[in-house]
Amino acid sequence: MSLRPMMRNDNASRMLGMVVEHAAPGESRVSMTVRDDMLNGFAITHGGLVFTLADTAFAIACNEDERVTVAGGADITFLKSTTAGQTLTATAARRARSGRTGLYDIRVTDETGDLVAEVRGRSITTDRRPPEAEPVEAASRRAPHDPAPERDEALTTTEVSR
Repeated sequence: MSLRPMMRNDNASRMLGMVVEHAAPGESRVSMTVRDDMLNGFAITHGGLVFTLADTAFAIACNEDERVTVAGGADITFLKSTTAGQTLTATAARRARSGRTGLYDIRVTDETGDLVAEVRGRSITTDRRPPEAEPVEAASRRAPHDPAPERDEALTTTEVSR
């Protein structure tokens, strides 16, 4: 699958300033610089945003063809805190893929290479096709926080189990 439609329509990753550094079937690398507005009440990077970075790398790695692949579940272990000004990098790698399911490991490191978090993700490939990509001109006219003009409804349990 071309990453263009998926990432062009990914308003959350764009808002967070994520950069796709590498993308190939079964693997990816995505980075993000931590900003002040990404810190929690203890002045460290909010864990949900560390997970969001890992989740984006996971999505890129597991969407290998024209079918939409989504997370069936994921577990995260936080190992080191970070703060504003640091750059986090999530590197995802496929460990196994069989039928419609896959298993992926994602490592989040800081700019020194220290391990910040590890994620184990489980994917499910659906029968859905990605939505058409919004033209670049239209996407650039929207503010980064504006939702895309049209969104597919969330997958139902029935659609995922097909």
